[in-house]
Amino acid sequence: MLALVPRRAALDPVLLAVLAIVSVQFGNAIAGSLFTQVGPLGAAALRLLLAAVILLAVIRPRVREWDRRTWIGVGMLGLGLAGMNALIYLAIGSIPIGVAVTIELLGPLGVAVAGTRRWRDLGWVALAAAGVALLGLDPDGSGGLALVGVLAAAGAAAFWALYIVASARLGPRARGVDALAVAMVVAAALVVSVGAVPAAEAVAEAPLLLLAFAGIAVMTSALPYALEFIALKSMPTRLFGVLSSLGPAVAALAGLLVLGQALGPLQLVAIAAVVGACVGAVGASPESARPESAQPAAARPPA
Repeated sequence: MLALVPRRAALDPVLLAVLAIVSVQFGNAIAGSLFTQVGPLGAAALRLLLAAVILLAVIRPRVREWDRRTWIGVGMLGLGLAGMNALIYLAIGSIPIGVAVTIELLGPLGVAVAGTRRWRDLGWVALAAAGVALLGLDPDGSGGLALVGVLAAAGAAAFWALYIVASARLGPRARGVDALAVAMVVAAALVVSVGAVPAAEAVAEAPLLLLAFAGIAVMTSALPYALEFIALKSMPTRLFGVLSSLGPAVAALAGLLVLGQALGPLQLVAIAAVVGACVGAVGASPESARPESAQPAAARPPA
């Protein structure tokens, strides 16, 4: 997989992290282009199921030494992944992907500033809140954002925060990649239970959807995890967190190029405000507040 990355790029952790974000967001945009055939929940089910199969085949997790507490922690990771994937796809089905990913970014922002007593951190929260409020304005009278999409994106933000916290608490009891593979299986089981019917019906009519979603699974899970794993070996976690905040901007570009979703000036300003708030909050928070084990979660919404 990494052979697809230029040799020089493989030595640049910043470029690897950016490539991971690009892969995730464009993969999600491609998935969004297939919603008319399979629906958001069907798309999430196919993507997670195929991602779980790929990760299990590549990683082959070693779980024999896991205790009950570790299994519970990995189960929480899986719950976070399931919620992120299902809800962000529901959001993308109703509102522009750039807007959905911007709202979802409030999850890691909340984790970064949770419990803070510094006025500077509260200022970042206020800036993010102002950005989200701008997203809700309707200056051209087009009807504004669909409420169901906004609520779904907010729910995805909450599950993203859950995933980051669960990943941090898991700590050294399980290797990151092993925990990730098993958590993906848990997530697939949860989402397939609600998305199996539309997914099966769509695949029965168009079997090539399996191939398409296998590619999406690689773009949104296997490839970015591999890129991030290498990047984090030589990159400070604070810098990784700052780069991860670029997700909404990349999502807006993917929405424009893949889905034809052009955002207005006010929406672009709102996205810039939320991204700026997240960059400021993550960049100013103590390095110890973001364990390395949790960092890959911060790079993608639907992992």
